[in-house]
Amino acid sequence: MDTSIAASPAPLRKRLLANPVVRILLAALASLGTMALVLLLSELVPKPMRTAWPVLLAAVGCMLGYRFYVRKVEQRAPLEASGPGVLHELGAGIGIGAALAIGVAGVLLLCGAMQVQGVGDWRAILKPLPEQVLVATFEELVFRAILFRIAEQYWGLRTAVISNVLLFALAHVPNEHVTVLAIVATAVAGAGLLAVYLVTRRVWIAIGMHFAWNYLFDAFLTVPVSGHPARGWIQVVPAGPEWLSGGAYGVEGSLVTVLAWGAAAYVLGRVARQRPQNVLAH
Repeated sequence: MDTSIAASPAPLRKRLLANPVVRILLAALASLGTMALVLLLSELVPKPMRTAWPVLLAAVGCMLGYRFYVRKVEQRAPLEASGPGVLHELGAGIGIGAALAIGVAGVLLLCGAMQVQGVGDWRAILKPLPEQVLVATFEELVFRAILFRIAEQYWGLRTAVISNVLLFALAHVPNEHVTVLAIVATAVAGAGLLAVYLVTRRVWIAIGMHFAWNYLFDAFLTVPVSGHPARGWIQVVPAGPEWLSGGAYGVEGSLVTVLAWGAAAYVLGRVARQRPQNVLAH
């Protein structure tokens, strides 16, 4: 006679919270919901007093919302979005992103695919700063810390990498002036950002890279970023064929960007393969 007792099924709440799709939705809600709430509440402050800080505070809220989700739902420390070395990693990311941006801009200027038409007020570099901080923060949290990390846990590295790169590219399809080459460039850039995330299994270097790339083109060179109009200091316009200059979409529609980010993704991917599979355990 079998005297073993059948294991009772886990409570519904526990099974739901263990579901990857539910986790992705909850993480996105905690992160983006907090960001949206901060921006909404800031509308209660008189407009003359809402310069820059609401957007920067929204970036902080986005990060805190994600950390809250990790602690309450996954019940662990959010090491991928915290810990010592944050400033060092952000600085490293800004350096890599700036090198990529300067390299691409330099090539395009030398071959005549971008032309300088004049210089405006230098204070123009300050206005895009908060927005680009927010964009880099929430996009890296959503695509790398949430979508990729959770997908990898449940469906494996290969599926997570392919789906993440595709989703990052598809998210930019609705942008104005988008081209096939722009989508390819965005996918390759997504692979580069994902590769640098895999090097440390933390978001900070990727945030720094993402920010530096967007900010230098937007604030300094007045070049559209993913089809969004720029409002910067040095007035630069595209010249020559669209496949080279990127046209109205910006340099993210240029073959030079595909090659630069492709090289970065390759090098960073090789570095990531030499690291432990899960540095969060260390």
